[in-house]
Amino acid sequence: MTSDSVPHSRPGHTGYACIQRYVKTLDNSPGVYRMLDADSRVLYVGKARNLRARVSNYTRPGHSPRIERMIASTASMMFLTTRTETEALLLEQNLIKQLKPKYNVLLRDDKSFPNILVAKDHPFPQIKKHRGAKKEKGAYFGPFASAGGVNRTLNQLQKAFLLRNCSDSMFDSRTRPCLLYQIKRCSGPCVGMISQADYAESVRDAERFLSGRSTRIQEELAAQMQEASDAMEFERAAALRDRIRALTQVQTAQGINPRGVAEADVIGLYMDSGQACVQVFFIRANQNWGNRDFYPRVGPDVSPTEVMEAFLGQFYDNKEPPRQLILSDGIENADLMQQALSEKAGRKVEILVPQRGEKLELVSGALRNAREALARRMSESATQAKLLRGLAEAFDLDAPPNRIEVYDNSHIQGTNAVGAMIVAGPEGFMKNAYRKFNIRGDDLTPGDDFGMMKEVLTRRFTRLLKEDPDRDKGLWPDLLLIDGGAGQVSAVHEIMQAHGVEDIPMVGVAKGVDRDHGKEEFHRIGQRPFALKRNDPVLYFIQRLRDEAHRFAIGTHRAKRAKAMGATPLDEIPGVGAARKRALLAHFGSAKAVSRANLADLKAVDGISAGLAQKVYDFFHEKG
Repeated sequence: MTSDSVPHSRPGHTGYACIQRYVKTLDNSPGVYRMLDADSRVLYVGKARNLRARVSNYTRPGHSPRIERMIASTASMMFLTTRTETEALLLEQNLIKQLKPKYNVLLRDDKSFPNILVAKDHPFPQIKKHRGAKKEKGAYFGPFASAGGVNRTLNQLQKAFLLRNCSDSMFDSRTRPCLLYQIKRCSGPCVGMISQADYAESVRDAERFLSGRSTRIQEELAAQMQEASDAMEFERAAALRDRIRALTQVQTAQGINPRGVAEADVIGLYMDSGQACVQVFFIRANQNWGNRDFYPRVGPDVSPTEVMEAFLGQFYDNKEPPRQLILSDGIENADLMQQALSEKAGRKVEILVPQRGEKLELVSGALRNAREALARRMSESATQAKLLRGLAEAFDLDAPPNRIEVYDNSHIQGTNAVGAMIVAGPEGFMKNAYRKFNIRGDDLTPGDDFGMMKEVLTRRFTRLLKEDPDRDKGLWPDLLLIDGGAGQVSAVHEIMQAHGVEDIPMVGVAKGVDRDHGKEEFHRIGQRPFALKRNDPVLYFIQRLRDEAHRFAIGTHRAKRAKAMGATPLDEIPGVGAARKRALLAHFGSAKAVSRANLADLKAVDGISAGLAQKVYDFFHEKG
């Protein structure tokens, strides 16, 4: 339960004087405070066990340069009181992620992590990759650090346990074993090649392996292989040997497999020159399921304690914490964070900073990875900064661009047309800022690239003017790169003029003679086309940007085309969602067969009510 208090400062009062007046209005409640500048932008979000005491600290001198700058910019404050300090901690991290204040440590990567799911809603369970909310019935194992790690593990588990990965509708429609059965990656339950009891035993073995009980499974398989060999059943012995080898490969790929740590995230933090890298290793069932690096936004005078606490609060805001967090650096409010995470998980979560033993070895490994990753990133950033300076020089820009937007279109003879925008800046490609545009223009001639680009840029600038009219949120580009020559540049220039946007540099990148890499020409409004030298690093950089936009556009187009190819008339019937569509297709085999079915047959399908069956029947017969 929170209450909101928003006293307003008098105009002209900023800094220490502004904060001093707020102190008089506060009591000793726990809560969250926000510091705002003269334009009401949030500068900082903080929590407090005692709001009055915490805010009073800002009225005394002796702060770091960063905090001094923040205090000097403070023109007003907002307060939210909470019942407990734990509540304040959770609220603080929510607000930081939502508001992204300038002076807070900010975790910018907020992706979910994939799991392996053994689905339990079918007599022959499917094993597959799962990301997102755990709504499906089944056993979940994870998280894994990457989709690649899950795919490699699934690949080996299929070899080891021969579990199916096909969808239920595919399973139900099979009449002959698929290719995976032929290459010994599936036991063929869809066509009765294995009994339900034997398949269930394989599922249990897979779950035992993913739960860390792998030694016993390999011993059992080794004993079975020896029996088969003694009985001169060499084909069966070879199959069992391959299964043992697959399990060994999973364990080898995992590298570190700690004996004394069953379930933990091992978190190493390394800081250098005002930058930070956090490495997280996921240990589950005494196995290493991969690691991921993060680069939180920090200031030059932020302490490791502050960075680690901010990382934990924001990272576990939308993720379930494991039983142990093994850290390289302690945090100031360890007891509070432990309590907050325990409440979130519904069980005890322990925070440790080890001093010796296996846990120290684990965290030392994470710390080494963090140090090496940050060194690589800083080296890449220096190279990127040099390229951006070269780009500014080549195109006569006022300063190196912080945000470059590159546009491309993709279609086949005008069908399934999409526009794509990729974004790059000082830290490389900003993939979370990429955007796709489904081309809607009904009046466009198929293949009209000018018209498509006009539609994409019109929608882009319309949205920018709505979302960031004052250009203070960092959403506006410093440079536009367009795939095309003088015609495309002229078309885009018209759009920019129509929206009153004439101060953003824009360059058309046209393929040169024979559409050859290295012979690109660059077009700008009111200037002659020009080219860069073949071996110019800036030219290679522009080619990489253009190729990335092309890759993203092609991928988006293919996904749209695949979706369109998978569409059926059933998609147009109100009330027929994905699950009912699957049920109808599984029952009848095809959309055409559904269209020919009589009302009684439609009513016989699982999950299809009499009313919906009538709707489906009427839809096809009214159309016909």
